[in-house]
Amino acid sequence: MPRKKQKLQKNIESVFHIFCEGEKTEPIYINGCINHYYSEHRNILVVEDTNKNTPIQLVEIAIKAKDSSPKNDIFWVVFDRESVAKYPHKLHLEAKQKAETNGIEIAISNVCFEYWLLLHLKYTTAGYANYDDLTKNSELRKLLFNKGLKQKYDKADVEVFDLLKDDIPIAIKNAEKVCVNAFASSEIGKESPCYFNAYTNVHELFIDMKNFLDKKPSIRLLAGVERKKQIIDMIQFYEGT
Repeated sequence: MPRKKQKLQKNIESVFHIFCEGEKTEPIYINGCINHYYSEHRNILVVEDTNKNTPIQLVEIAIKAKDSSPKNDIFWVVFDRESVAKYPHKLHLEAKQKAETNGIEIAISNVCFEYWLLLHLKYTTAGYANYDDLTKNSELRKLLFNKGLKQKYDKADVEVFDLLKDDIPIAIKNAEKVCVNAFASSEIGKESPCYFNAYTNVHELFIDMKNFLDKKPSIRLLAGVERKKQIIDMIQFYEGT
């Protein structure tokens, strides 16, 4: 009796999925980073198209995508804290809980992604009420002009990543310092990033893209000396590429 033919199983490559709140700043910067540092991996480091723009909506669409994807795929959502009037703490806490329950990672900037950009240029813990407040009253525009930005800063400006890419090591160092200090000084019952102004953990997203490619565990699973060592290693990686 002839043997039944066995179906050949294809090795499906895992994908690192990124869902962004913004349609301009975040996707332009993140894609700029992927194209510059990881161009040969653009098929597995993917900024997904989405029309969702609230924290909960982004988490929910990531969960939906995760449910229909291979189990080793990684899912991140990137969004701004925005003003408390726009997104109350309750909404952010709900999004965070839903993400943690479903294995979705969050990269949040308080008050907006432009704070991450500012950390490329200087260390600051100054808080701002919203995007307009930061762009009008911080040094971001002046510092970008000094870096060579020819026109007034705009969310859709594709020049910004190229101007800042050499300063990513500085941004990682500054963002890690911000995170450590924010949690160390947090009030009891207010230990979530939505309460911290200023704050960003976007650097963890860029570190984990490299970890994903190197098949290493997320930086979020590391603490103490191990975490510090990986931060140093990643700073050196971005300095040397």
